[in-house]
Amino acid sequence: MVDVNLIKEGIKKKLEDISYSLYSIKSFNDKSGSVLEIIVDRDENIDLDDIVEVSNYLSEYLDEVITDDNPYTLDVSSLGAEKPIDLEKLDKYQGKYVNLHLSHPYKGENIIEGDLKEVTSDYVVLTYRIKTRIVEAKIERKDIDKARLAIKF
Repeated sequence: MVDVNLIKEGIKKKLEDISYSLYSIKSFNDKSGSVLEIIVDRDENIDLDDIVEVSNYLSEYLDEVITDDNPYTLDVSSLGAEKPIDLEKLDKYQGKYVNLHLSHPYKGENIIEGDLKEVTSDYVVLTYRIKTRIVEAKIERKDIDKARLAIKF
């Protein structure tokens, strides 16, 4: 099994060099053997080609720093289509479809999903659908508990 404490900082640096961040890293054994799982993130969408590119890039680095002969499987993935959003970075997701969990309900709702139309330091404006109508909600940022990307159906 790979000792993640020995490689974590190097992985972080390598990912930063290509504009990604390390979300998590862990090493474990499963029925097929030792697995090194690395979950990456960035502000832009991550597709399968990006994952392949990051995996190949990290694989070269790991071949240099992991010198023992114990085989392992490298599993690189992203947070997915509904990844959590850092509330400090909400402005980067303007125009995206998001799910907001509120600490203080807005018109009786604790969760609102819609298009993030505007983001300021004090509030966000979200457009969402109620049956056949599209309405706009102006929500104070201090009332937003959690946010994530959402899939529009």
